[in-house]
Amino acid sequence: MSEAVFSSLPATLVDRERIEAAMRAAVVTSDPYMTELASHLIVAGGKRLRPVLSVIAGQVDGRPASEESIQGGIACELVHLGSLYHDDVMDEAPTRRGVETVNAKWGNLQAILAGDFLLSRASEIAASLGTEVAGLLARTIGWLCEGQIEELRHTYDPTRTEESYLRSIHGKTASLYSTATRIGGIVAGLDREHIDTLTAFGSDYGMIFQIVDDVLDITATDEQLGKPAGHDLEEGVYTLPVLRTIGAGDSAGEELAALLGRPLEGAERGRALEIVRTGGGIERAVAVAEEYMLSAEGFCGSLPDSPATEALSKAPRELLNTVMNSPAAS
Repeated sequence: MSEAVFSSLPATLVDRERIEAAMRAAVVTSDPYMTELASHLIVAGGKRLRPVLSVIAGQVDGRPASEESIQGGIACELVHLGSLYHDDVMDEAPTRRGVETVNAKWGNLQAILAGDFLLSRASEIAASLGTEVAGLLARTIGWLCEGQIEELRHTYDPTRTEESYLRSIHGKTASLYSTATRIGGIVAGLDREHIDTLTAFGSDYGMIFQIVDDVLDITATDEQLGKPAGHDLEEGVYTLPVLRTIGAGDSAGEELAALLGRPLEGAERGRALEIVRTGGGIERAVAVAEEYMLSAEGFCGSLPDSPATEALSKAPRELLNTVMNSPAAS
C-alpha cells in the first residue's frame, strides 16, 4: 500500500534485487524443512519497507548504499516476520499476504519455532554489525512485546483510551521503523545528530503506517488486504477509528459501544463495521496520522540535502494518501 514513493526511485538509491536476494539468503539453513517454514512469508511477497528505509537512511549525506545498511534493514524485517508468525498463532489467522499462514498450513508448534528462528537470525545479523546495533535490536524486540501486551490487556475493552492505543502501536510497530532508520544511520557512520533525527522520523513514519493499516482494516476488502477485513474489530482489538467513533459521544458511538465488549459475528459484525465506516471515526483517525506526517516531514528539514532525504520527505504523505484518497476517508 505504501511503496509507491519508493518504487520510482533510481536503482542506485534502493537496490530491491539486492534486498530481496539477501532476505531469502538470510533464512537458508541446512534443513530444507526449516528453510521452507522460515521463507514462507518472504516468498509470499511484501513491501520490504524496513530494509528500504534502512538503506535510504544510510544515504542521506550522499554516500552510496552499503551492504551493512541492507543487512541492518533485513534484521529488522526478520524481526517483523517473526512477530507475524507468532501473531498468527495467537489470532488463529488462516491467511496472511494472500496465502495460508504457517500455523494454518503446518501447525502452531512449527509456526512458533519458525518465528523463533527468524528472531534468532535477526539477532545474529545484528551482532555482525556491532554491539550497538545488536543491543538496539534486542531492545526493540522487547518494545514489540510490550506493545503487544498493552494491546492484549485491553482486548474487548470499549473503554480503552487513545493513550493505550498509541503506546501499543509505538511499541509493536513504530519502534521497528525507528530502529531500521537508526541502524541505517549508525552503520553509515553519520553524525549522531542526524542518527537521532532519522530515528525520530522512523518512529513517526511507523505511527502513520499503523494508523493507516488500522483504517484500511475497516475500509478495505478482503482481497485488498490479503486477510479478512474488520479482523481486529472482530477479535476485540479496538483501534483508533473505533475509539474515535466511540469518543464522538453521538448516537452512532453509543450504539457501537453497546455492540462491543464481546466477540462479534454475522449481522452484529457487519453493523459495527458500518458504524465505524460512516460515523466519522475514520476521518478523525486520519487527522491524527496527519499530525505524525507533518512531524516526520519536519525532521527531514534538518537532514542533509540529498536524493535520499527527498525520498524520505515524500514518503509519509504518500503513505497517508493511501487512505486519504479512498472513498471511506473522503
